[in-house]
Amino acid sequence: MENTFKELRGGESVLDLSPRSTVGGGVEDVYGEDRATEDQLVTPWTISVASGYSLLRDPHHNKGLAFTEKERDAHYLRGLLPPAVIPQELQMKKLMHSLRQYEVPLHKYVAMMELEERNERLFYKLLVDNVEELLPVVYTPTVGEACQKYGSIFRRPQGLYISLKEKGKILEVLKNWPERTIQVIVVTDGERILGLGDLGCQGMGIPVGKLALYTALGGVRPSACLPITIDVGTNNEQLLKDEYYIGLRQKRATGKEYYDFLHEFMTAVKQNYGEKVLVQFEDFANHNAFELLAKYGTTHLVFNDDIQGTAAVVLAGLVASLKLLGGTLADHTFLFLGAGEAGTGIAELIALEMSKQTKVPVEETRKNIWLVDSKGLIVKSRKESLQHFKKPWAHEHEPCNNLLDAVKAIKPTALIGTSGVGKTFTKEVVEAMAAFNKKPLIMALSNPTSQAECTAEEAYTWTEGRAIFASGSPFDPVEYNGKTYVPGQANNAYIFPGLGFGLVISGSIRVHDDMLLAASEALAGQVTQEHYDKGMIYPRFSTIRKISAHIAANVAAKAYELGVATRLPRPADLVKYAESCMYSPNYRTYR
Repeated sequence: MENTFKELRGGESVLDLSPRSTVGGGVEDVYGEDRATEDQLVTPWTISVASGYSLLRDPHHNKGLAFTEKERDAHYLRGLLPPAVIPQELQMKKLMHSLRQYEVPLHKYVAMMELEERNERLFYKLLVDNVEELLPVVYTPTVGEACQKYGSIFRRPQGLYISLKEKGKILEVLKNWPERTIQVIVVTDGERILGLGDLGCQGMGIPVGKLALYTALGGVRPSACLPITIDVGTNNEQLLKDEYYIGLRQKRATGKEYYDFLHEFMTAVKQNYGEKVLVQFEDFANHNAFELLAKYGTTHLVFNDDIQGTAAVVLAGLVASLKLLGGTLADHTFLFLGAGEAGTGIAELIALEMSKQTKVPVEETRKNIWLVDSKGLIVKSRKESLQHFKKPWAHEHEPCNNLLDAVKAIKPTALIGTSGVGKTFTKEVVEAMAAFNKKPLIMALSNPTSQAECTAEEAYTWTEGRAIFASGSPFDPVEYNGKTYVPGQANNAYIFPGLGFGLVISGSIRVHDDMLLAASEALAGQVTQEHYDKGMIYPRFSTIRKISAHIAANVAAKAYELGVATRLPRPADLVKYAESCMYSPNYRTYR
């Protein structure tokens, strides 16, 4: 991806440590704290020991009925709770029983969010210990529906809303957030939420959900996470007419107004939180996503999950699938349906990994990868009319107007869907893949489930059980001809929590492509023979914290190798160090 962005960055590399990297210029002024406190008004936060009724209303410290007899005496809780003392394990059992009574996933989502608002540790303990069951509730696919109905289910703010009304005052707004030491920010402008389009201010469900996973799966402490929605308006007419809509009622700001506002935000973030805060861009529209990553990749610690996270998790699945397919990456041909930020991001990372393995220039390895967009196969004759991020994929070939023709002409080993349009891998397309592949690899990555290019059952049925299948949202196991197939889930949640945690524990100040490759290799390395026997190319989510520790260690090792890690000296055993730094949701004992 460095090659793609270098032209947009005027030849700068992530590792150049640009002189534009801090607010006042010069990398030695790392935090800009002195300037921030001298020139800006400071919010007078005070800290006191929580006790009594206020302790029960504080989600960070509330334990509900798990407060011991001694704690109830010491913190003035007598009479404020029923007499029973119930341990955390029993609280979890009761909550899981309650959650399972709900038939509508959105009701489960609302119940989980309400739990987080009253008892943070119990929320994370529940999520960590029941991750396979609850991940689809707090993340895709349910979070998509939650965003669509966010105005109706909105209870109280869970992050910062920075709208055009705050132009010129963004630094002051950041100072309104009560936590001072922020390590990870997930920010969206709501323009392209999953495959659902422009949801404006209601996109806040995505940063909230992502950061819940940073904590539960990656081990970043909740107080170090900050969800932010940048509200520059919405072009969604339905929302603009909705009386319950919670955002700005105006058309989206674009061009200079938009980029100036984002620049003020990025400047304020560094000024308030320092050089080492990770800013994850989430669900920005294609044109803005590439522009922002190119612009701030050399000056800030930034990461785009849609471009880089998706790419890393898909690459891990492809590397793991080689055990079933045989050969190396360079022996295979890849065809993408969808040439937006996800498709081109994945394609570039595959090309980089091929280049690394074969020592062939990335310009050559790209020729193994073909992309289809809304106008058909991307070929050289279309190059002049293409957006800049599609141009590297315009190869010499006759035009193909649709996916089926492209599949028949290219004869790919792997078909990867990132189109955001459901049911586009038709029976004819999948059968064509099966006609010239013993084990066709089919990845229907679009979210939520309704937007998947095909279902797991369709992939296995149409290929007579020969497909290696993975999707973006979860599908249940499929029985075909007496055999049970377990679909893989190419879920970004495998990668971004561990990647972000690796950046945090190493004190990294930049994200480099080699770190994404390191994360992919670590994930692929966690797939065992037991998984392969079931046709799986991803490990089970039940071991996600172990997986995240290995990814974090690999990423941190690469940061030290590249010279962008600031936490010195380097720990001798990075896996053990990562595990020791992980947030534990178990209740603490109070004095």
